[in-house]
This record gives sequence, C-alpha cells and structure tokens, in this order.
Amino acid sequence: MAVTLKEVAERAGVSRSAVSRTFTDGASVSARTRAKVEEAAQALGYAPNALASSLTTGRTKLIGLVVNNFHNPLILEVFDLFTKELQNRGLRPLLVNLSDATDPAATVRMLRQYSVDGVIVASSTLPSSFAESFKGAGLPVVHAFGRASATPDVHVVGIDNVACGRMAAEALIQRGYGRVAFLGGPRGATSTQDRAAGFLGTLAGHPRISVSVSYADDYTFDAGRERMQRLLEGDRAEAYFCGDDLLAVGALSAIREAGLSVPRDIGLIGLNDMEMARWQVIGLTTIRQPVGEIIAAAVALVVATIEAPDLPPEVRLFPCSVIERATLR
Repeated sequence: MAVTLKEVAERAGVSRSAVSRTFTDGASVSARTRAKVEEAAQALGYAPNALASSLTTGRTKLIGLVVNNFHNPLILEVFDLFTKELQNRGLRPLLVNLSDATDPAATVRMLRQYSVDGVIVASSTLPSSFAESFKGAGLPVVHAFGRASATPDVHVVGIDNVACGRMAAEALIQRGYGRVAFLGGPRGATSTQDRAAGFLGTLAGHPRISVSVSYADDYTFDAGRERMQRLLEGDRAEAYFCGDDLLAVGALSAIREAGLSVPRDIGLIGLNDMEMARWQVIGLTTIRQPVGEIIAAAVALVVATIEAPDLPPEVRLFPCSVIERATLR
C-alpha cells in the first residue's frame, strides 16, 4: 500500500494541509515544519502524487513534445535530450507522434485532453500552422528547429538554414569543384527550401561552376539512396550538398554500390552531424547543428512562456560549423 499524506502528517505531528503545502511549489510553510515533514516522508518512503497536486496548483507539469519523422535517428537524440532537460526542471514529457498528421486541430484536442502546461514542436518539416494552432488554443508553445522569421507568430529556436546552405556552397568552392549539386529533402519542407536558397544564392556568384538541384521524398536513408541511384544514371556532379546527414549516408551507399569512391569520384557534405556521421566507416564531412543548445533554449523558453503567457514571440538562432571528415577532397 502506498504511504498516504495522512500518515506523514501523523508521524510529523502536523496537519495534512501542512504536508500538502510542503510539497506544493510556491506554497507558504515554515522551515521548521518543512524539515519535520521531509524527515517523516523520507522515513515512510512517501512520494507526493503528481496528479493530485495538479488539482491543487492547476498545473500538470506535462509538456507536449510534438515530433514527426521517427525514421530519422536524430529524433532519438532529440527525444533523449528533451526528456532529460524537462525532467531536470521537474517537468514531464507527453510524446506526440505526428508522422502522418495533417490536421492541427485534432492534435490540439488531444493535448487539451491531457491538460498540458505547454507544447514544444520539435520538427523542421511540420508546417508552422501546427505551432500557430497550439498558440491559438491558448497553449504556450515553442517551435524548435522551426523556420526563422523577422515577425514570428510563435517562439522559434533553431538554426539559420539559409546560412547553412551558404556554408556548404563555400566548402565546395574552396575545394575547387566545378560541377556541384544540391540533394534536398522534401521539396515542400521549409528547411529544404532555405538550405537550397543559401546554396544556390552563393553559387550564383560563381558562373564557372555548374549547379543542379534534385529532391528526395523524405529525410531518410532509403530516400537518399534511391535519389542518388537515379542521379548516377545521368550526368553526375563532382560533389553534392545533401540537406541532411541521413540523405548523405544513403547517397554514400548508392555511390559505393556503383563501384565509385568517395571522395575520389564524388564528394559529399551533409547537415546535422548526427552520431552515425562520426562512424569510421562513414566519416561524413557535415555541418554541425548544435542540437543540445537548441533543446536547452526551447525548454527554457517554454517554461518562461508558461510563467508569462504574454511574452512576445522571439527567434533564437544558433551558429553552425563545418565538421571536416573524409567525404570531400
């Protein structure tokens, strides 16, 4: 049987309300009473009931963590870091999988059923309408890995994808490639659009370099592999900027299967610096996205918005850097 609040009160020699206040954030209780209650609770092995506490405080401490594309291993890293960051703040994640979702209203209804205190959308491919719908429903929300805007409707934490495209282009220019290409993810994803814009915009100033563009169906290994197999059937480029590490690893697989060498025959640069990019058999040169910093900032911002719902929307962008490995000459 679980130890009850009444048993703790009797052992500590205080009222049940004093025990309740001791375990309620912000409630008034004397240091002497708190010490007695905590000593009794430890002796009895008592743990406060989080659900019961939410009825008193009006806060569930649940944060809806909205993600999609579970085929991408980066999501596991994101989920790991998010849950740790939330738990360190005494909060609990409610994981919502929107891999096939098209209706923001349905997700709003689900989150309301669980009375979440706030929402973090962790996706670079979900439309901004999802985060905006959560805000419209009165939920504090932060869009992590979302698209930056000069006049944001919701808080956005992430990277400048246009700048990342420029970095990739400059890396290929510096190495003297004459035929380069952008291999992006889904054409409709804003992250794909912005990375392509930065890449193509930079190369527009180098007319002697020929540029081509193609898109994969998704940010997955299979999509990257299938697209590269098709590209190898035609006039291939000397180097590709793959808009995601997983696309790059899929492309690497197709290139090697065709009997070609990376980087001798074809160069590759990815984006994210996910764990597998560091594996010796892959050694992918890539652009590092500071995932840990983005997640810490997103959690801090959603907590601040819960405390101050009228906090004006802001954009926090973190710088990226090229990580040199073995897939560019």
